[in-house]
Amino acid sequence: MEAKAVVKNIRISPQKARLVADLIRGQHVESALNTLRFMPKKGARILRKLVESAVANASQNESIDVDTLFVKKVYVDGGPMLKRIRPRAMGRATRILKRSSHITIVLDEM
Repeated sequence: MEAKAVVKNIRISPQKARLVADLIRGQHVESALNTLRFMPKKGARILRKLVESAVANASQNESIDVDTLFVKKVYVDGGPMLKRIRPRAMGRATRILKRSSHITIVLDEM
């Protein structure tokens, strides 16, 4: 049985979130939470809350043993972008894209 948690429209670029997501893919849940707890990145805080949410979702199902869960899938998709303008020289302007992410975590039993 699988447990899943999704967060959408998080204000972190997908590239930065994938750096953290790649580190916990395939790890046991306790190991993944310890890794995320001591990592000094913004994406680590977001992913830690998401893993805890997926564990809470799994605990609602009686057929899943929470102690044997591992991170089966983590994927980070791009969300909507906020488009901003930065003034440049000689009356020109440059577009700034403030990216956001949709992050999904799937936990499974060993």
